[in-house]
Order: sequence, then structure tokens, then C-alpha cells
Amino acid sequence: MSAPTRKLNVFPAFHKVAGRRVVVVGGGSEAAAKIRLLGETSAEIVVYAKALGKEAGADLIAAGAEWRGPWPVAADIAGAALVFAATGEEELDREIRSLAQQAGVPVNVVDRPELCDFYTPAIVNRAPLSVAVCSEGVAPVLARHVRARIEGLLAPSFGDLAGLAERLRGRVTRALGTVAERRRYWARFFSGAIAEKVFAGRIADAEAEALRTLEIDPQFKGHVSLVGAGPGAEDLLTLRAQRTLQEADVIIYDRLVPEAVVAMGRRDAHRIYVGKAKGAHAASQDEINSLMVREALKGHRVVRLKSGDPLIFGRAGEEMAVLRSAGISFDVVPGITAAFAAAAETEIPLTLRDSSSALVFATGHDADGETLPGWAGLAISGATVAVYMGRTVAAKVARQLVAAGMAASTPVAVIENASRTDHRAYVGRLDELAQIADRPELIGPILIIVGDVVSAGAIAATPVSLSELAAA
Repeated sequence: MSAPTRKLNVFPAFHKVAGRRVVVVGGGSEAAAKIRLLGETSAEIVVYAKALGKEAGADLIAAGAEWRGPWPVAADIAGAALVFAATGEEELDREIRSLAQQAGVPVNVVDRPELCDFYTPAIVNRAPLSVAVCSEGVAPVLARHVRARIEGLLAPSFGDLAGLAERLRGRVTRALGTVAERRRYWARFFSGAIAEKVFAGRIADAEAEALRTLEIDPQFKGHVSLVGAGPGAEDLLTLRAQRTLQEADVIIYDRLVPEAVVAMGRRDAHRIYVGKAKGAHAASQDEINSLMVREALKGHRVVRLKSGDPLIFGRAGEEMAVLRSAGISFDVVPGITAAFAAAAETEIPLTLRDSSSALVFATGHDADGETLPGWAGLAISGATVAVYMGRTVAAKVARQLVAAGMAASTPVAVIENASRTDHRAYVGRLDELAQIADRPELIGPILIIVGDVVSAGAIAATPVSLSELAAA
């Protein structure tokens, strides 16, 4: 592999500040920001300023810092861990820098990177876990944007998980004799049932599980996560789903899950395609069930990755039953279902206070292959109906709804590839719905929305009508 073309001008490191003095000079907003940041540490914060602004004063009290006087002398800085020059005046900041350098203490001069011995990074605090993002002082706003993304990936409870690991480290070292055994234990600790209990706020249960596992089965049993990949756009994947993919040993994924989403898993995870399309199944449901059980019994952490939400027409009920019968732990990570994505991008409100106060998720077929099993009455009473997998049964759906009493003029919308870059939307009447059934150009997943709410959507303003589609 070729060497990187860009080299860092800094070496990332973390300063030990617990119980040590950190000096901040300044009483304005720049100093307040540093006091606030240092307040997240166990440092002894000492502030020097002629006067404290309202913001700095409040932050000083909140951080438990000490205000000692208007200006430090060399003896005040000697022995400090760090110094922050934050007066906002270049000449004064340069004097503080000179004092710090004489004392051999690293100094940060706020907003003057050329005068800094070290930079203050954007910090993600999940104590005792921390992540620091630095741009060498040239792009602090970018560093904050990156930090915000990492904040989203690391739930606050990651700190609890790290704290539990810290408490148990000695016991694990004594119980497991080799480095390889300890490495396997910690790999499972941070991505298995123990971690899930911590993330659910059940710290005591997680600790009990960790100790039980250490004594009885340090290799851990497998675990299965039924994960919703969302409707297709990779940025609609939930943060929990992304984290779960990163922890997976095995990813079992469906046809409608984009490769970009599958690629969010660990690079060394084993990926197994089990896609199902009409008349062409890579694996039957029974084979998928057996595959999940088999991989979990090997001790693997398995992700069953489904388009949309696992609990909406995803056969998750059958899979959960199989996993329960096999004694395998599992969890469900919800995803954004296609109806929500389709409605959002076409600006169709799925409920309206004056005309539709109920929402029905329906599928074109029931387990016996029948069309329109039982929900026609709800549609006729004013509920909005979102029909999944409805292209091939569109004609039957339209006929039976009209026969059941729904007006032929009821607005309908047809959305293909909801949330993806190649999405298309059409609007029309219920009695035009049959025209989409055999359209060869509609090859992506179709969602049909039936109800008066369609008239309020953006596609009603500049529609591509179903009748125009039929004439194309």
C-alpha cells in the first residue's frame, strides 16, 4: 500500500489532568468556552481575569472552578498541566504564552493557532471513553460537524459500557489466562447481550450477565438482530442499525437492501444474500430461519437485514418464533418503513384531522394469496391505506374497493423506489389504478396510497397522472 500523500502536523495524544491544575486566563466568551470544556474533566480549574463576564461567571460556578485574581505570575503557572490564553487581546495572550513557555507548560492561545503548543479538539465525551477530532486549528467548524456525526453514532450509554468494562477488567484478567481468551471475551462483551442490556439502561443486569458469562461461558452464545434497513436511501438508516451492522459477524440481507447499506457492516463480516423476488428465491424462509439459527449457535453475532421495518410485512414474527424455540437471544432494530418515506418525499400527510384519522398498512396478498383481505371496510370509512407490494394486484384492489362502496374518484398515488434517487410518483383516481399493473417500466418496489390525503400532497400540484402513464 502506498504511503499517504498528506501527513499530520500534530501527533494526537491525551493529557492527564485528573487532580492537576489547568490555568485559564480571561473572563470573556472565549474563556467561558474553555471553562465549560474543562468542566467535563476532573482537572482543578483556576481562572485569572480582571473581571468575569456573566457567561464565564456562570460556567465557572458550574465547573467548580476557582477565580484567583486578575493576572497570573510565573509561580501561578509553574507546575500546571495546561494553560489556556483566552483574553481575546493578542498582546495579552502573547504575554501569557511567554509565561507558560518559561515554565515549560503547554499553552493554547485561543483563535491563534500559530501561537499554540497544542490544539483544543472537538470532543465526544462518553467518559471514560472519549473521541477527539482536530483540524490543526484551520477548520474548527468542520471538526464540530464531524464530532456531531460521531455523537450520533455513540449513544450516551457507551460511557456506562466502558465504565462496566473498567470495573471488571481485573476479574477478567484473573479468570482468563491468555491474551486470546481475553480478546474474545471483550469482543463479545462490547457487542453482545451485555452491551444490549447496558444500552437499554439495565446496568445491574448487564453486570450480572458479564459475571455469569465469565464464570460459565466466556465464549458467549450467539445473538441475532432483526434490523430494518429503511426504504433504500442509506442516510435514512437509523443510528442504532448502523451500530448493529458494525458489530455483526454475519449479515444476512434481502434483495431490496442497497449494497451501500450492506457495506456499512464490518469489512470482515460474512455476508449472505437471501433475496426473494416473485418467482425467484435465493433462499426460502425456512432456509433463512435455519441459517440464522446455525450461525448464532456458532457463537456469531448475526444481523438479519431487511428492507423497511422488520415488523411490517417482513416475516419477523416467524423468525422471532424460530429464534425463541432455539433458545437464541435476539433483538429488533426498527427501520423507516416505505409508506413514511413515500409520503415524506411526495408531501402527502398520511392523516388529516378533518378527513382521515386512521392509517392502515396493507399488503396486496394475504398468506393464502387472496387480495384485499379484510381492510376494505376501513378504507371506505375514511382511513388512509398504504398498500405494499401492490403492483400486480392493483386492478383487483381497485375493483374490490369500488365494489365495496368506495368512490371511483378517490385519489390514489403510486410511488416507485421511495426515497431513492430514481424514485417516481404518479397521481390519479382509484378507477385508474389498474393501469399500473402491467407497466414494464415500473420495475422497482411500488407503494400505493389510497385516500383523500393524496389531494394535499405535492404531486397533486404538478401531477404525472396514471392516465398519462398508461398512454406512454
